[in-house]
Amino acid sequence: MGGFQAAFPAAFPSPPPPGQAPAANALPAAGSTPPAVDPTALNGQRLNGQAPQGGPGEGGGPGAALALPGGAAVEGRTPPRPVAELAPAREQVPDGPRPLLVWPEPDPSTRGALEARGFRPVVVASREEVDAQVPQAPAALFVDPLTGPITRTALQSLRTAALAGRVPVLLAAGLGQATRDAAYGADPAVLLRALAPRDGENHAARVLLVESDPEVAAALVASLERRGMHVEHAADENEAVARASSIQPNLVVLDLQRIERQHLGLLDWLRANDRLHRTPLVVYTSADLDPQARAGLRTGENVLFLAERSTTEDVQGRIVELLARVGMLGQAVTAGSGASR
Repeated sequence: MGGFQAAFPAAFPSPPPPGQAPAANALPAAGSTPPAVDPTALNGQRLNGQAPQGGPGEGGGPGAALALPGGAAVEGRTPPRPVAELAPAREQVPDGPRPLLVWPEPDPSTRGALEARGFRPVVVASREEVDAQVPQAPAALFVDPLTGPITRTALQSLRTAALAGRVPVLLAAGLGQATRDAAYGADPAVLLRALAPRDGENHAARVLLVESDPEVAAALVASLERRGMHVEHAADENEAVARASSIQPNLVVLDLQRIERQHLGLLDWLRANDRLHRTPLVVYTSADLDPQARAGLRTGENVLFLAERSTTEDVQGRIVELLARVGMLGQAVTAGSGASR
């Protein structure tokens, strides 16, 4: 499992000693028969853009009540603003390199790519260090565990500081898959839960997942819902905007390849509704997933785990461009607004 296991030790617990019951939130033990995952129907909705199941109001439009475990519900929210109300987001030319908060220290190729795009990477390792950089209007907080470890507690602390300072958060990772024997407890939801701010103690975090592969989507939804999160799935970015309007997510998890570059999309919607700095983005690459082993995701025999992201030139370029767009939108003026942040 490589460096991500060292980076997030709390997400990779060891199997319990013989005779000792596993923790309540552990994955099903190796050798048990996990329930099969239906990749076409999850969370009361159909994947691949098909209509949701259920009666009126379920999975409805803006302001619809959100069903939570135990029958609780979140009251209807203020209807979100459509992307059409956006003022054009023009890239501003800074006086010098714009600070980009990073953790840990970027590897040389990533640092070079960031600097070539006009960023000045600033390594931060604590809430206090984030607070100290907020007056410099950093473009984002970029968490990229390629060169060093970060604990779940530290990740949550950095995210909290970034939220208070209105700094967008982006975490980059890769996806791997393995049998339950080989990936005991390697649950991506453990880490993502630390990133997802909730509306309150009794409200589940709302996660928007953007993934076109039904097997990968089903496995990720199952993992996140097992940790008590409410998940909405979209097969592409266009559908993601519609889903975001319904649930106003606390966390967005998406395949890097699903991000459109040339037209208004999910990031623009987040900016229009003042949620860009309040909704951490987790982008992953799934190029290393073995196509021949994906059947195991459907049956539950295999599970997904987080790994280091790909460092290919294409992935590196996409991440840097995404950071540039996040930073640009963070400064852009919304229609009818007189402030840029």
